[in-house]
Amino acid sequence: MTSTPQRPVQKAGGGDYTARHLSVLEGLEAVRKRPGMYIGSTDSRGLMHCLWEVIDNSVDEALAGHCTHIDVVLHADGSVEVRDDGRGIPVDVEPRTGLTGVEVVFTKLHAGGKFGGGSYTASGGLHGVGASVVNALSARLDVEVDRGGLTHAMSFRRGEPGTFADPAGGAVGGASTPSPTSTFTPFTDASELRVTGKVRRGRTGTRVRYWSDPTIFLKEAAFSYDELVTRARQTSFLVPGLELRIRDERGLTGTPGQDGPHEELFRHDGGITEFVDHLATDPPVTDTWRLQGEGRFKETVPMLDERGHMVSQEVERECGVDVALRWGTGYDTELRSFVNIISTPKGGTHVAGFEAALLKALRKAIADNARKLKVGAKEEPVTKEDVTAGMTAVLTVRLAEPQFEGQTKEVLGTSAVRGIVTRVVEKEVAALFASPAKGTKLQTATLLEKVVAESRARVTARQHKETQRRKTALETSTLPAKLADCRSNDVEKSELFIVEGDSALGTAKLARSSDFQALLPIRGKILNVQKASIADMLRNAECAAIIQVVGAGSGRSFDLEAARYGKVIFMADADVDGAHIRTLLLTLFFRYMRPMVEAGRVYSAVPPLHRVEVIGSGRAKNEYVYTYSEAELQSTLARLKQSGRRWKPDIQRYKGLGEMDADQLAGTTMDPAHRTLRRVGIADAAAAERVFELLMGNDVAPRKDFIVEGATGLDADRIDA
Repeated sequence: MTSTPQRPVQKAGGGDYTARHLSVLEGLEAVRKRPGMYIGSTDSRGLMHCLWEVIDNSVDEALAGHCTHIDVVLHADGSVEVRDDGRGIPVDVEPRTGLTGVEVVFTKLHAGGKFGGGSYTASGGLHGVGASVVNALSARLDVEVDRGGLTHAMSFRRGEPGTFADPAGGAVGGASTPSPTSTFTPFTDASELRVTGKVRRGRTGTRVRYWSDPTIFLKEAAFSYDELVTRARQTSFLVPGLELRIRDERGLTGTPGQDGPHEELFRHDGGITEFVDHLATDPPVTDTWRLQGEGRFKETVPMLDERGHMVSQEVERECGVDVALRWGTGYDTELRSFVNIISTPKGGTHVAGFEAALLKALRKAIADNARKLKVGAKEEPVTKEDVTAGMTAVLTVRLAEPQFEGQTKEVLGTSAVRGIVTRVVEKEVAALFASPAKGTKLQTATLLEKVVAESRARVTARQHKETQRRKTALETSTLPAKLADCRSNDVEKSELFIVEGDSALGTAKLARSSDFQALLPIRGKILNVQKASIADMLRNAECAAIIQVVGAGSGRSFDLEAARYGKVIFMADADVDGAHIRTLLLTLFFRYMRPMVEAGRVYSAVPPLHRVEVIGSGRAKNEYVYTYSEAELQSTLARLKQSGRRWKPDIQRYKGLGEMDADQLAGTTMDPAHRTLRRVGIADAAAAERVFELLMGNDVAPRKDFIVEGATGLDADRIDA
């Protein structure tokens, strides 16, 4: 006897899943249903991404040579408007859809001027993708096109074309005031592209104004004026001759326009060469070099045929490569990459090709000059990090229909671009190193010395990190012999005092708690690393010892987690020389161990300046009071006098740490229960970099001007003499 298996009965709501449960999202419904797939998020970043899509469409006109002015206006009612003097969106009827070009661009996904290959050889925005997505996510969008001597207009509500019945303006017969809450009437039978006026013949352009949909975007989402200005400045570098005007009429508190409409204009005719000069902050090692070239490649792409069918077709593409780069004395790398005018912060095939070509070309140049550079056969080859240390570069590639990884366009995926960029950069860099020009030869030689020094510094830093582990009593240690280490292995509690001079070291050894306080003496003033090269810094015994003892490496290889001490404390005399030593030490940490400063783990000890012996009343012992400034001393004496207490007239003025005995040093400067420490922090790294370069750098003239200007405000009584 057999039985036929029965299909289990699905309970209501428990899995009765059939074709009728499938949702088919057509047109712009998909965008509104899943906005994150198209703009990344629905917060301020997504809001700005929509704006970039509209601006990029105008910039594409500039890239094609048809636009010279772009205005972006942040209106007080929350809308944003983008105007350009490009050719204007086509207003004639597109034959396959029967719709005007304006409606096609703003309502049809994946339809526009960049897909056919005839209108744009290189573009950033994609008309019909960006514009239609912005339209779908807008409570209202108005577009005006000047073309053929007429102004054409069309309005949309959440992607649907129609008309708004806007209320009239304040004055009788005044212009209507556009609002997304105005009564909307959708088109039913056919859409209408209205003619609203006339313009002089030959004048063309597009104006797009839209109000983002509050049901899509988060309530706190807002347009960032600073981000908009940064992007406008960046675009003006990438498209020489293009003028971008940014105007903020919102009057928001904390913005430049809080007291009234604020406007900024950007135009840079020097292109990406000016961009590199703008980005670079450190003193130059080389001039800003320009590397340019192009290449061709073939790829198979789907294209529409005459009948509107999608067919695969092999097309030949042209890829233009343009690079501006320079090296400076620093070790930070600033690389900005772009495809057309689209920023690719996460890189892609063009960045991979650039870095590979640069590494190969520099390795070859070092091998060709090995004898002059004293590079041995057994030395480690330079790495990408060595080559790019101190480099500021802007890399742009221009090609039609670039393939990106995702709609947010952060990574270029077109594989053929890597080979083209590699060939162009290799060829151009080789030409630079082969140049007979005296200035270029001197710069390339200096660059090679810098790269080799970076490589050796990396190796040395790694060796220093390998010695970071504290040795037991039965093991040998490669740490400096003059280091008086602590016993604790708890990094959070341990402290490293960098002490000025051997005389202070002797007292400090008796004053410290050897359980968690380590001492490292330095002899005299260390090297000013703001002026010296990295090789000179590593050759300096004091600098090398400090880096080795901290144990986390230096420069770009610095690893904060590997640091051997929770606090590093500068302990120098309370005089001018002591202040200079603290400044030199701080310069070393800022230049080569900056994460320690940024993490708030660098301190300056505050030793007292005076000791007042207060006479005890009766049989009470005399009391010692310490003061840390002249003003504090005078106020202390006044307070003692007012309370009727006396003090010995021979008030001790400390000239150095060595004048204190161990109990005094411990009680005033080293004991955590009684001491005062000043934490060194960085509120603005860029501003700090400028200050260090001004006060400690090679350029004397700005420093002299700074001293002269500040001389009138100097309090002569504060000079320790």
